[in-house]
Amino acid sequence: MVYNNRSIPPETPIERTFVTYVEDKPGVLNRVASLFRRRNFNIESLTVGHTDQPGVSCMTIVTNVDEYTARRIEACLYKLVNVLRVEEVTYVPSVMRDLALIKVRADTETRTQVLQICDVFRARVVDVTQDSLIIESTGAEDKIDGLVKVLNPFGIIELVRTGRVAMTRGPERPTIHPEFVHARVPENAIA
Repeated sequence: MVYNNRSIPPETPIERTFVTYVEDKPGVLNRVASLFRRRNFNIESLTVGHTDQPGVSCMTIVTNVDEYTARRIEACLYKLVNVLRVEEVTYVPSVMRDLALIKVRADTETRTQVLQICDVFRARVVDVTQDSLIIESTGAEDKIDGLVKVLNPFGIIELVRTGRVAMTRGPERPTIHPEFVHARVPENAIA
């Protein structure tokens, strides 16, 4: 889901996605989650994984807040020692994906229908038993929601979903250690 419409009033809460690079150390996830808890911000989705750089993990955090609160979250994240970089990608051209594993009832009578639905949604069957299938689906949240809705009448036995992962588009590699920016202090402020 990409929000490219900046005409949304800044006081309107929308789903915002933060890509946060952190040191891969014990306790970092707890510190980030505690920051959200202490400030009473709800995390809609949180995904953490290794990056191609040793010792660096990437957290994708989704929350539903207004523009002012989004800036506060970004500033608060930067205050954490283990946070290397924070980027809100809500308005940036990005690729965002979720993953779902869905175990659905599929006997000999309904299996063909379920497989056809998988083809339509470009989902893959990753496990087959006599009475069920496990389906893997990746894509936008809406796509997975649609697949779940269509599979519901067959009988969903179990469903697990990951949180969102996001990556900005283009050839640029994110700098993990952004340049230090000196604060500008007006001359008359110095006593």
